[in-house]
Amino acid sequence: MLTRKQYDLLRFIHERLKETGVPPSFDEMKEALDLRSKSGIHRLITALEERGFIRRLPNRARALEVVRLPDSVAPGLAGQRSGRGFSPSVIEGSLGKVRPMAEDEEVPPIVAVPVMGRIAAGSPISAIQSRSHTLHLPPEMLGSGEHFALEVRGDSMIEAGILDGDTVLIRKGDTAETGDIVVALVDDEEATLKRLRRKGASVALEAANPAYETRIFGPDRVRIQGRLIGLMRRY
Repeated sequence: MLTRKQYDLLRFIHERLKETGVPPSFDEMKEALDLRSKSGIHRLITALEERGFIRRLPNRARALEVVRLPDSVAPGLAGQRSGRGFSPSVIEGSLGKVRPMAEDEEVPPIVAVPVMGRIAAGSPISAIQSRSHTLHLPPEMLGSGEHFALEVRGDSMIEAGILDGDTVLIRKGDTAETGDIVVALVDDEEATLKRLRRKGASVALEAANPAYETRIFGPDRVRIQGRLIGLMRRY
């Protein structure tokens, strides 16, 4: 999966190579993406190279080659060759919801997923906050339904591969199966990310770190806010 900036840079390099046969300079890339420094471009190029989208050719200045394009992006980029402009669809609304793609639509929709503050994977924090910023993601990463994202704070889910600082993608809903990793609101006051276990009439919120105890509540004390469907991490 590409971030929005990585996607925009890949598209810009691809278009410039198609037009002139020469990749853009770092200054041109910095200006096109409205970045303040070349170091940001270096990071984006490194990320694209690590993900196998571009290749830096050795012993040649400004030598970049586009190896591949994301499957969902390639048709839209191909449309540039006939002069059509690029205008990704951004789904507006309080929660990211996938819009079906029209049969004649060349550029797939991009889903706007709100980041609703932080979620505890450790010590409890206050309930989910209002929108802090927005992620723009391809719909195939989400599937159907409404979605939101949360920034993880704490280490209680490290054995499930969820680290402090990660961003989790959540499908909104008030039900979940036992074993699902969920956003749970306890006593309408604290939000936490834990694995759901049902023990008779009780609800257990289980950490994925032996340093944390499983917490057990009556069913009237826990409200499910959504279920984990994905994770994003910056390196």
